[in-house]
Amino acid sequence: MKIFDLFVDEQVKDSPVVADVQYRLGITGRVISDPGQVFQVVSQAIDPIQKGKEILYLTRNKGAFIRECPGTRSYTCCGYKILHIGTFCTMDCSYCILQAYFHPPLLQFFVNHEDMICELTQEFSKPAISRIGTGEFTDSMIWEYGTDLSSLLVPLFGAQTRAVLELKTKTTDIQRLKYLSHNRKTICAWSLNTERVIREQERHTTSLNARLRAAKTCESWGYPLAFHFDPVVLYEGCEEEYRQVIQKLFAQVSADNIVWISIGTFRFIPELKSIIQNRFSDSTLVYGEFITGLDGKMRYFKPLRLNFYQKLVSWIREMAPNVRVYFCMEDDEIWEKTIGFTPEKYGGLSRMLDLSAEEHCGLFV
Repeated sequence: MKIFDLFVDEQVKDSPVVADVQYRLGITGRVISDPGQVFQVVSQAIDPIQKGKEILYLTRNKGAFIRECPGTRSYTCCGYKILHIGTFCTMDCSYCILQAYFHPPLLQFFVNHEDMICELTQEFSKPAISRIGTGEFTDSMIWEYGTDLSSLLVPLFGAQTRAVLELKTKTTDIQRLKYLSHNRKTICAWSLNTERVIREQERHTTSLNARLRAAKTCESWGYPLAFHFDPVVLYEGCEEEYRQVIQKLFAQVSADNIVWISIGTFRFIPELKSIIQNRFSDSTLVYGEFITGLDGKMRYFKPLRLNFYQKLVSWIREMAPNVRVYFCMEDDEIWEKTIGFTPEKYGGLSRMLDLSAEEHCGLFV
């Protein structure tokens, strides 16, 4: 995390979490009474998106910490729950929807952890399995340098049996995880892609090999693992390169320790196209064969998606016949023609993933 400036909401200036972040970053920052002050600094920059990655705003989460994943009725959703710890990211992926999602985009970290713990405690008491992740509105692990978040969350989840925490990242900032009492209730997860996509579209992220080495290390510390091929990018020569990624993955980690693997092709809201063109002028990402999907997002032409999914799933099955593979935001036709069934056959996708979490993480209610 490379933070050049720090702003502190006046309402939280005396928070011990704020003091801890200031100490870790070596920045006292400026106390402000109006968030519009920091928003103005970001908005007036030549590249507000880049500026928003360099400024951290410490404030309260004034809404719910635990939220439902913003899926759509048109495609199958996994029933994932979001733990809303903060916003935006220090890395810079061309395809990132957060560039268009926040106005203005800004790194925020929510410091009212007592409220977060209260919500989690209530969630743990529910008579159902909960799959909760911190990687929807930010990367789960970029906060390791400046905060003590993992040291708070991992033991908290480790002390209960009804929920699992997924930490999804493109970093290798895992050192602190080694000594935490996780009790296999935290899943260490990585977004994976080909070296070409990482090099051309994922600025300031770690290499594929580095991510896989980090996964292997976390496995040695007893953590269950997950992987996300999302977004899959279609380009000439991509099939062989994605096959190589699969081979490298299973050469590093045990298939039996993988809770799930998700797959989804590149899709984007129309507003993101001009942002990618302006900020990543050399990228050809948005010039593929796209159509408007049922959710209003631009998606690869369905026969292209289907053809690639069938190959990718077959490569995974060759290496790991029993690993749970699922699609992120696809319809029943894709499931039937690729996996051979629809999630409803097994009680729905949420139930399928709950069962996998129960098996690998020791959950029970």
